[in-house]
This record gives sequence, structure tokens and C-alpha cells, in this order.
Amino acid sequence: MSDREKVKVTIITPSYNQGQFIEATILSVINQTYKNIEYIVLDACSTDQTTEILDKYKDKISKIICEKDRGQSDAINKGFRLSNGELVAWINSDDVLYPDCVERIVNSYELDSKYSIYYNSQCNIIDKKNNIIGLIDRKIIDRSFLLKEKYEVLQPGSFYSTEKVREVNYLDENCHYCMDLDLWLKLLNLGGIIDVEGNPIAAYREWELTKTSTGAEKFYKNIFQILRKHGASLFDKSVINVSILILKNIIKSKIKI
Repeated sequence: MSDREKVKVTIITPSYNQGQFIEATILSVINQTYKNIEYIVLDACSTDQTTEILDKYKDKISKIICEKDRGQSDAINKGFRLSNGELVAWINSDDVLYPDCVERIVNSYELDSKYSIYYNSQCNIIDKKNNIIGLIDRKIIDRSFLLKEKYEVLQPGSFYSTEKVREVNYLDENCHYCMDLDLWLKLLNLGGIIDVEGNPIAAYREWELTKTSTGAEKFYKNIFQILRKHGASLFDKSVINVSILILKNIIKSKIKI
């Protein structure tokens, strides 16, 4: 079967002033073993070297859009609306996909296309120099598990049914931290989730300026709001755990050691 006949996959990268990392992200997409990929980069008018890097790879990127946005969710939604793929994903401009990522996702999709979410339950953590410094392992069973037990999703390397993303009306643009959790909870109302299993297919970069590092209290408050919006009880384990983290961050911000 030729690439033209295979499932088209859209990958979106929202970007703003990530010039030190975006080249690695771009290379991780354009060097996939699976070739029928539509790659869309949305840059919010970066002022660093991002523009030069995008120009360097413009012949290998399907669409480059450079314009101001209202935040990451707005940028990703623009990509969703432009998507021509049956499956769609976003990879942030400091994270990377491994070479066989899309191939493994498509193999799973071709076996059974009924799912809303195709993902791998393991993801490497890398540092600024691309060294592997840890492993995230998040086996997600269903929507109830996220709401009641453990709210953590795994965004890098997760792919979604484009049809179902449109059906749930894309990302909530009022979510600036945990738009992925909100999307997963919406999508899991329409269909299940499947783990492609095996070695990690993506890596999350942990460094001092990631949003989860610089805005921990806002991050956890956003999780609390999303869980409650989707029906989690104040007594559910997930809500209790995130409430504790909110309190810890409030106390930490008040106490100077």
C-alpha cells in the first residue's frame, strides 16, 4: 500500500519563542518512518530564532502560519480546523516524537478505528540536552478513571480521531494549562481509548520555563475546575489529591525560607 493510500495524519505544533528546542521538534516530525503526514506549525510571531528555523524547513512543513493568537489552545484549534487527516495530534515546540511514533499509531488505528484516543502509556522525560532523565507511566482505563482516580493524561504522542475532535468542538480556549485533560474527558464520552503499548513513542521535555514549572498553582487550580466541570465529586480521589496540591502551593508561596 502506498503512502497516498494510507491514513493521513495531521500533526500540529504551536510555537512561541522556543527557538532553542523547536528544530528538534520539527526534525522528530519530518523524520517519521510513516510519511503520509500533514504538518502544521502555528507560530505566534516569535522574536527569537524560531522564524529562521521555520524558514529552513519550510519545504518539509505542510503549512506555516505566523500570526498572533489568544494562547496555546487558540493556536491548536486553528490547526485542528485546518486538519485534513483522519487522525490529529499536537506536539509542543519543546517535545519530540520518536521515529516510529506515527507508524505505530496508524497500525493500531487500521486494526480498529472506533476509538477516540490512540496513545502510548509511557513517555520519556528529557532535559534541555535531550538526555533521558525519567519515565512517565500512565495507564488510563476510561473517563471514570480520570475523573475519580487519577486525573493525569499523557499528551505527547497521543493522537485523536479528527471527526470526534470536531464533534466535541475542539479545545476549550479558556483552558490555558490543562486543555488536554478537558479534551480527553470530552472525547471519552464519544469513544474509548487504546494503548499502542511497547516502548515510548514520544518524549516530554522538562526544564525551568515549562508552564507546569512556572505556574504550578494555576495549573492545579485549572485541573480542579475541569474535574468539577465534568462531574467529579469533591470526595473523589482525583479531586482530593489536586486540592492538596493547590493548598501546598499556596502555603509554599506564602512561606519564605
